[in-house]
Amino acid sequence: MKSHLYKTAAGRQRLDQWYERFLAKIETPVETRTVPTRFGENQVLVTGPADAPPLVVLHAMRTGAAFLLSELGPLLTKYRVYAPELPGQSVRGLDVRLPLQDESAAFWLADVMDGLSLESANLLGVSWGGFIARLTASHMPHSVPRLALLVPAGIANGSHLTGLMKMAWPMIRYQVRPSEANLQKLLLPLLSTWDDDWGGFIACTIRDLKMDPRIPPVATDEQLKQLTMPVLAIVGEEDISFPGHLVEQRLRSQVPTAEVEVVPGMKHCPPTTPEFRTWLAQRLTAFFG
Repeated sequence: MKSHLYKTAAGRQRLDQWYERFLAKIETPVETRTVPTRFGENQVLVTGPADAPPLVVLHAMRTGAAFLLSELGPLLTKYRVYAPELPGQSVRGLDVRLPLQDESAAFWLADVMDGLSLESANLLGVSWGGFIARLTASHMPHSVPRLALLVPAGIANGSHLTGLMKMAWPMIRYQVRPSEANLQKLLLPLLSTWDDDWGGFIACTIRDLKMDPRIPPVATDEQLKQLTMPVLAIVGEEDISFPGHLVEQRLRSQVPTAEVEVVPGMKHCPPTTPEFRTWLAQRLTAFFG
């Protein structure tokens, strides 16, 4: 069967090696589970104290659960963290692309939570995972006591023209001459800080993953008004994909009780520094309680 994700079998193996590399960065013991969903058997990474409050975390596009958990270090000692692989967006996820114009992704996450015996859990979504987290919270607010979003897709979009102008020529240059210097120039509009492992992994995705050109649809006013639980959004001042000031304006108009943190200088990919990880864990812990 032809893959929706991988260009070649060798590429899949290279991406899996990067997954293992990031998995090894997680400092708390990690358990791998498989739960049934209507779309197929779904892998979930589980970590943190067994008696701690549950927290479901959803990773960004074209990455995987291990990549997100490797950036949440300080948080993993405070919560029982469940990190499912997103279908069509993870190197170890289901090889399917869920529709974006309906609630398929919310049904998927509901199945995952059922498989984990979670009647309700606080929810953290990053980028594409933020779109799924918001969609799920709008669809079944009774199951999401608190919702946190980090640079979320699906609230407000940046200019497609601006993104194209900043990325098109650097992408062509990198494709012609794939050096580290050209990779850094390509990723400069996206990465808040440079990290060799993240850079190497992204280079591998450019080489070995098929593109998914779809952009999650922006939530309607009615969908946002269904977010009756406490909401926290952490957004980037310099995010060209989902500009922080636009996300802030949208949430403040439709979800007036939402807390919004606009992080100065942050682009779409948050800083990969110990200082930011510590700040993020403290901010999320204060919000989740």
